[in-house]
Amino acid sequence: MPTLTRRGFVAAAMAGMAGMAGMATSDWARATDGSVPNSAGTERPRHRAPARACDCHFHIIDARFPPPDTPKPPGMTFDAYRLLQARLGTTRAVPVQPKNHGTDPTCLLDALARFGGNGRGIAVLRPDVTDVELKRLDAGYVRGLRFSVWNPNDTVAPIATIEPLAKRIADLGWHVQLHMSGNQIRENEALLNRLPCPIVFDHMGRLDPARGPDDPAFATIAGLVEKGRAWVKLAGAYLNTEAGPPGYPDATRTAQAFVRLAPERLVWGSDWPHVTEKHKPDDAVLFDLLSDWAGSAAARDRILVDNPATLYGFA
Repeated sequence: MPTLTRRGFVAAAMAGMAGMAGMATSDWARATDGSVPNSAGTERPRHRAPARACDCHFHIIDARFPPPDTPKPPGMTFDAYRLLQARLGTTRAVPVQPKNHGTDPTCLLDALARFGGNGRGIAVLRPDVTDVELKRLDAGYVRGLRFSVWNPNDTVAPIATIEPLAKRIADLGWHVQLHMSGNQIRENEALLNRLPCPIVFDHMGRLDPARGPDDPAFATIAGLVEKGRAWVKLAGAYLNTEAGPPGYPDATRTAQAFVRLAPERLVWGSDWPHVTEKHKPDDAVLFDLLSDWAGSAAARDRILVDNPATLYGFA
């Protein structure tokens, strides 16, 4: 295989991710130095991704798209994410609209168009969104709405908008994706139980790391999962830890508890470009953590392939 320039590698990544996902490690070393913007390390994961593996949580941030008055740091574009896909070996993708793009889905729709059939998206909208716009987003592969309310100081779509929008999207088969703290989940338990559409809990529910599955919010999430009304994203180990890397033992305890609860209701996400982190983590290490969390290759592959296909409607 001839040596590729970085520009040539990006083009190759965009043209044929499925083929690159199956590269031998030696071919990978010749194709690129392995570096990815906003990600530490350069090596591929120790555990190879299965075919059709899906990264179900990351953000594309691009200064080309509105609104113009919000910060958009460099190295968080679609092309930069393609480098991460090639490094990890994933081929399916679920970009989540970040706060940097407010309630304007233009950047998200651009990414989904470029992913083609391998992309599904999670948008952020206001309750006054029109039915015409919802249908346009559905045709553009959007499959849910996110409400990131963990930090009330920078919330774009507040808690009060969850139920009105849930009623608007239920007939489309979409879900609501909630980034709440464990305390917020408990405080809003009645609301969550009456929502007319499925729920996806971001970042393992942001439970108290010291309590992990003993946090009362775990029982709230478990109750919804057991009713078939909720899913959990195994993502953001660094958001669920006091112990920290490399093993994130407290986050691992929580993740393994969810695996024991319902491996069929879990998906995985990289959380690239790790916007909350001053020191970016090694995405290969985060990907390999899933193998420790899942406990078996069959469970890991279910979380990476089968569950996302069901939740997001991949063929």
